[in-house]
Amino acid sequence: MLELLQFEFMRNALLAGLLASIACGIIGTFVVVNRIVFLSGGIAHAAYGGIGLAFFFGLPYVVGTMGFALLVAVVMATVTLKARHRSDTIIGVLWAVGMALGVILLDLAPGYNVDLMSFLFGSILTVPTSDLWFMLALDSVILFAVAYFYNDFLALSYDEDFAQVRGVRVRLLYFLLLAMVALSVVMLIRIVGLILVIALLTIPPYIAEKYCGSLKIMMSISFILSSSFTLVGLYLSYKFNLTSGATIIIVAGACFFVSLLVELLKSKRPFSA
Repeated sequence: MLELLQFEFMRNALLAGLLASIACGIIGTFVVVNRIVFLSGGIAHAAYGGIGLAFFFGLPYVVGTMGFALLVAVVMATVTLKARHRSDTIIGVLWAVGMALGVILLDLAPGYNVDLMSFLFGSILTVPTSDLWFMLALDSVILFAVAYFYNDFLALSYDEDFAQVRGVRVRLLYFLLLAMVALSVVMLIRIVGLILVIALLTIPPYIAEKYCGSLKIMMSISFILSSSFTLVGLYLSYKFNLTSGATIIIVAGACFFVSLLVELLKSKRPFSA
């Protein structure tokens, strides 16, 4: 593994993976605990429309994707709060329309010559230093917001009614949570792409939840797991010449199924007095 550090692109890839793991550990925990995986998937896939807008209007892809992802997050938050019984349908529509809009705009973009696969399945090996600073800034925003509103997020995650009784501004906090999901999605596009982003955002927290007694510990273990999946996936992709983003998710998926198997074996273990 150490020989990989002689290459600048590998050093950038490792740093990008670690920075992305911070967002995965923190925001992924809230996604799993609040059971908004489908909603987060809708934001991730609809964000493809932002990529199309960026290239069509000649904007930096980060600006277009972030702006569009935040807009979609606001719309989805509004819909889920006002019409919960129809939210899954509307999220599915926004999911499909966002991706379709991105494809159409990329078709119409003048001089379009960008590798489509890099956005769908990630391109962690091509992360520039400028993106690392951007990821560090997003992590800082997420860390500050979660630290400042931690008790409110804790109340919202486990008992929304109790949170309202305590005077927590539930609606505002929910909008903030989905906005941070959108920021995390934009950060993870470079790592594993839009297609696989939800896996890295949810698998580590799902595994960690089984062994944690508090939200903070769950976040910490999720970060460690996400970092481990990224490092192992990068090494295997380098060793066997595989697509990095997909390899990272395969490693995470393998650990996910192992955790399920361990849980199944524990549940079938005979009781002993």
